[in-house]
Amino acid sequence: MRIWGSGRRYRSRLLAYFMALCTVFITIAMVTYPKDAFDSAIMGLNLWWNVVFPSLLPFFILSEILMGLGVVHFIGVLLEPLMRPIFNVPGVGAFAMSMGLASGYPMDAVITCKFRKNQLCSAVEAERLLSFTNTADPLFMFGAVAVGMFGMPELGATIALAHYISSFLVGVAFRFHGRNRDSYSSDRPAPNGNILLRAFRALYNARQEDKRSTGQLLGDAVKSSMNTIMLIGGFIIVFSVFIRIMSVFGITDILISLFASALSLIGYSTNLAPALVSGLLEIDLGTLAASQVDAPLIQKVAIASAIIAWSGLSVHGQVASIVIESGIRMTPYMVGRLLHAVLAAIITVLLLGSGQTITTLLVMPVSMSLSHSNLWSLWLTRFEQATYQIGILLGIMLLLSFAVHLAKGISGYVKR
Repeated sequence: MRIWGSGRRYRSRLLAYFMALCTVFITIAMVTYPKDAFDSAIMGLNLWWNVVFPSLLPFFILSEILMGLGVVHFIGVLLEPLMRPIFNVPGVGAFAMSMGLASGYPMDAVITCKFRKNQLCSAVEAERLLSFTNTADPLFMFGAVAVGMFGMPELGATIALAHYISSFLVGVAFRFHGRNRDSYSSDRPAPNGNILLRAFRALYNARQEDKRSTGQLLGDAVKSSMNTIMLIGGFIIVFSVFIRIMSVFGITDILISLFASALSLIGYSTNLAPALVSGLLEIDLGTLAASQVDAPLIQKVAIASAIIAWSGLSVHGQVASIVIESGIRMTPYMVGRLLHAVLAAIITVLLLGSGQTITTLLVMPVSMSLSHSNLWSLWLTRFEQATYQIGILLGIMLLLSFAVHLAKGISGYVKR
């Protein structure tokens, strides 16, 4: 016990020294190369102001309001029969999954953190939820990647399907995570009464417990959402500077050689190594680099899918800053991102083979509409598209949940 305790203190001390050394190094680098630091900070600021701020802030505010009004509790009761057996998370997880799917990173982390603070899920359930709800939004994959970077709208279907199928598989795999810490028991008796009545009762009780007026709820939602979006902006700027400094000091060259060796082992072009290094740090830069290298198309798309699933250390830093105060561990999240990246690459290769025709037919209308739209019109309709996607996904999940609930009721009646 003493040995373990001393080893823990030793690791903690090493980590403290390492973090201090890295901070001093970055500070000296910024003073030595002020122009590079300034330009990269401006680039990060532009990305936050032009893309992240307008696309995420409305969803942050709406999620806060929906939680305060009890709508999330209502959805949680209705979707418990579906989410619990598949992902071993409470029904409210469907809300985080649908919002994350429609609005992208790091919306799921914000909602999961709120769930944990409001005692809507346990710590281990939050870790399971965070492992598979961290997804890119369809507009990014169809518009930015397939159309804007690759110039091939038909690739959007393949990238999106691979991304969401692999995310689903990660969620199923992580249902077994932390079973020894699980407070939920499958042996507990099923709640009695009509599921719809229980859902409305949960909504009313949550609203009564909140006790804030509508005006106060709206004000708190805007205040909390602005704090979160400012925090995300700070991380984007810091990581933008950090990536530039790594490039200036040649650290990225070392990583490129390591990734090139790994790619050669699986028979992939070593030209993709710089894209992997960029994607390791930042998703947009990585996918753009993957689309521009001289390599077979199937390899470029597979690497791009892996980068999108990984999402980059910049996004991971944003997620960490959001969930750290709620007691959610980051290790399961990082393992989930790595597993998601590997599965996304494999499924992309499979879909680009015999599945290419099917995926193209499934989502070609969306791809074509994106290819004939300019960036401004896409930005204007983003909120409408995301809202529509959330409604469709929640509607489908509600129907499936009702079907499961009905099947269980019939099964119980037959047994009696």
